[in-house]
Amino acid sequence: MSSSKNSLRILVAPNAFKESLSAMDAAAAISRGLLKVLPKARITQLPIADGGDGTLEAVVEGTHGKIFRARVLDPLGKKIFAEYGLTGDGKTAVIEMSRASGLALVPPSRRNPMLSTSYGTGQLIKAALKRGVKDIILGIGGSATVDGGIGALQALGIEFLDRRGRPVGWGGNGLKSIARIDLSRINPRLKRARILVACDVDNPLVGPRGSAAVFGPQKGATPGMVRKLDQFLGRLGRLIQETTGRDVSQVAGSGAAGGIAGGFMGLLGARLSPGSDLVFDLLEVEEQVKRADLVFTGEGQIDFQTPFGKGPGMLAKIAKENGVPVIGIAGSVAGDVGGLFDQGFTALFSIVASPLTIEAAIQKADQLLEAQSEQVARLLRFGLDSA
Repeated sequence: MSSSKNSLRILVAPNAFKESLSAMDAAAAISRGLLKVLPKARITQLPIADGGDGTLEAVVEGTHGKIFRARVLDPLGKKIFAEYGLTGDGKTAVIEMSRASGLALVPPSRRNPMLSTSYGTGQLIKAALKRGVKDIILGIGGSATVDGGIGALQALGIEFLDRRGRPVGWGGNGLKSIARIDLSRINPRLKRARILVACDVDNPLVGPRGSAAVFGPQKGATPGMVRKLDQFLGRLGRLIQETTGRDVSQVAGSGAAGGIAGGFMGLLGARLSPGSDLVFDLLEVEEQVKRADLVFTGEGQIDFQTPFGKGPGMLAKIAKENGVPVIGIAGSVAGDVGGLFDQGFTALFSIVASPLTIEAAIQKADQLLEAQSEQVARLLRFGLDSA
């Protein structure tokens, strides 16, 4: 690190701290702590995301874009307002499935993937298409559905018909009745747009590691429902292949978010990519890293999974390739992180310095993050003064 403390270029690029701080709020807290000790450091704040919670705000903030609202249906068919974003150049839309079709929108007692629909997600995509976007990034974390995406695809004009030629209903019950897929009324704007699904799992559409088996129970599916949903998704996969020639049933990632990834791949030609790759490209993260002497990142928990598709892990990898040290600050740092120092992290810190309940740590996350960042800055200043 060749810069002095008066000209140190620091990139502050955290993920959201789940349930406590947005990525923007986390970046601001880290920066406040650093500037208390290094007031002349040149800090660039770049909130990041990996396709999960906070992706919408991170991309809109990082590209100077705009957030819009649309009236859509939630997983149980209730009308709500949900947000989506456009990048500053207006060419790319960012949509989080959880905003319209998320598990958090359904009370635990009413979670039932035989009934819940992804229709609202399709409505958000339709609203974005009306604004003339060329690309749509769809973050699919936190969904409430196991409908193979048929709800969202219905909102986009694709018809799923039963044996009598009638449109099927929503959710797993709708999947059960599909006999034919009709693409003749598909939204014409889809022909001029590319859909990129932020997908960080490799589960196929069907089978023991498929969508129903792995993700169904967390969305309210009983063991009996899981068996039925797996059968129904298998039928959907066969009908998609008959309709488009694309066989998605065993494609890695096609089972993500209740199978919406497979449905979109098979019927819309959507591409699956790691969420961090999609977001980092939009935010031009590597260019920002190259201009920095030091990077600060963080999220709610840093553990052995962090290098595998998580935003801070991806950032550390890029920084390592460019010879830039990385400091990670998290709500908690698990005990199994020794391997992360070979993955680009220089040092890791937890914001919890004394015994606290999880609730208290979440409530005080802003102050704790600022305080820990200040302490790290004091170590930095000592090192720079001693150099």
